[in-house]
Amino acid sequence: MIKVKGIDESDFKLGLYTILTGVAAFSMWFAISFYAEAVGVGEVEIVATIGTAFFLASVFFGRHLGQIWLDRSVPVSYELLTGIGVSILACIGWIFNHGDRPFVNRPALNLLMYWLPFLAASVALGIFVKLARSIGQNKLKEAQTDAAQSQSELHLLQSQLSPHFLFNTLNNLYGLSITQHEKIPPLLLRLSDLLRYSVYNSNEIYVPLNEELAYIENYIEFEKIRIGDRLELTTNIEKISDSSIKIAPMVLIVFIENAFKHSKNTADDKIYIDMSLKIWGNSVLFYIKNSQNKAAQESSIINKSSGFGLVNVNKRLHLLYPKQHELEIENEETSYIVNLRLKIK
Repeated sequence: MIKVKGIDESDFKLGLYTILTGVAAFSMWFAISFYAEAVGVGEVEIVATIGTAFFLASVFFGRHLGQIWLDRSVPVSYELLTGIGVSILACIGWIFNHGDRPFVNRPALNLLMYWLPFLAASVALGIFVKLARSIGQNKLKEAQTDAAQSQSELHLLQSQLSPHFLFNTLNNLYGLSITQHEKIPPLLLRLSDLLRYSVYNSNEIYVPLNEELAYIENYIEFEKIRIGDRLELTTNIEKISDSSIKIAPMVLIVFIENAFKHSKNTADDKIYIDMSLKIWGNSVLFYIKNSQNKAAQESSIINKSSGFGLVNVNKRLHLLYPKQHELEIENEETSYIVNLRLKIK
């Protein structure tokens, strides 16, 4: 049971409900007394007391009718609520209009024309409150369910990051172990640091940007050792010292890894990669361009089995940066360009 400063949830709700009922009764008593005095009804206090009692009884009766409606599983639409709201306003409008223009010498009919719309409006108000509250609760449950599903999907996507990275890296190490085995020891040291970060930090929703950049720099050094003199790399990465600037982990690395993976499959003597990152206002701007042979990529067996990382990062961007990111990809014949803008977290 949920407790609020020693009071359980049911007692807290009952106390709040009693206070709100008292405020409504107090306000209605004064409203009825002013109206009764304005239309010239005698015994104003008695009329106001009786009217308030009928109002509260009618509202609770209306809530009961609303619950019956909900128990029958009949859909509640905004059109229905609008219709009930218009009916309440129409009844109130009739009460004031009839107060200015009562029937002459028809006291009994006048009394009926006062009380009938008053009770109808009170019952309709109870129904309106019950149905509106039900819609609000349903929307809240749907939002909570969607949030839980999104969180579950996000954890699944993040759990796939390390195996994906390790799979690609081990493939690269296998090739080097045959042709350039002397590079394996320093690569294994770099790989250890990379895996440590990807295992522990990728489980976080957001991490400091400077830690992510340190991981990226470590990965670049890893690729420099692996590729060697064939790599022509240009970087313009802004130095970030503020640890309060955060980013989703291992979002940028997918594009960087993709650039190295595809550019090395070209027949050119050199691999060209141009990369930049900077803070602009409340956004992180990331750019990377790599050389490629698009025709060869599309026909290669490796390319047919790749693309998982890009699909993964797109899903994560939509979950973590809804309407807070812009991703543009230009897949040209000889180059692949990524422009990404992320809102700072």
